[in-house]
Amino acid sequence: MTQSRIVLILCLALFVPHVTKAEILAEKDSIPTKVYHVSGSALITNNGISLLPMFNLGKPAAIFDLSIGNERISYEQQLRFSLAGKPWSFIFWTRWKAITGKKFRLNLGGNTSVAFRNAFVYDKFGNAKEALNPQQFIATEIVPNYQLSEHVALGAYYLVSHGLTPGANNWTNFITLNSTISNIPVSKNARLRLYPQIYYLNIDHVEGFYTTATLTLTHQKLPFTISSIVNRKLKSNIVSKDFLWNIQLAYTFNKRFKKS
Repeated sequence: MTQSRIVLILCLALFVPHVTKAEILAEKDSIPTKVYHVSGSALITNNGISLLPMFNLGKPAAIFDLSIGNERISYEQQLRFSLAGKPWSFIFWTRWKAITGKKFRLNLGGNTSVAFRNAFVYDKFGNAKEALNPQQFIATEIVPNYQLSEHVALGAYYLVSHGLTPGANNWTNFITLNSTISNIPVSKNARLRLYPQIYYLNIDHVEGFYTTATLTLTHQKLPFTISSIVNRKLKSNIVSKDFLWNIQLAYTFNKRFKKS
């Protein structure tokens, strides 16, 4: 059994019992009020870039995010389409805030996803027609984060994914080292957030190193953000472009509810 498979099985095996235990303990807690949230965003971009930033759609895209949960656990979905209306990928997450200290935080998550790939099928007359070929995956993530100061944090991200559909990538390992620099003042109400990272990607024993950064402009009185992602190949045997970039416009919302 490969190391990646062992990691995935252990993470999934540990994740579910702890989520259940956390919910039971939460019920027994003497906290008088629970806080729930419904949040999300609708985004359009000139170039859809995936969770693994070296992969891109290569054309304009729309991405819809929705998150529902409480202060510890959330259920999230991300639906991605080309602006022509064709589905690109659907991701369905369960995420748990395992450790929520003042300085150190640890999040765990698992997802099922579907990625749509263009393929050609032939009718009985031998005529080729383009069709979408769905590929299914399962994945788990480990996300430690340490808050250095009010506006600066250091973190890491590890995702291991397994393809369930014949012909899909079998095992993918994605490891990043990252930092977040937030609340950089631009004007009275405008703020910048910078999220640089360096990452290692291994897809079925083909590997590469990359660097990427996301810069986001927010306004304290408006529900819109403007952001840009850049991605550069450092050294890689994976077939990918040397440089990618995009610009994104998003509408965001975040509603919180209290229940005694």
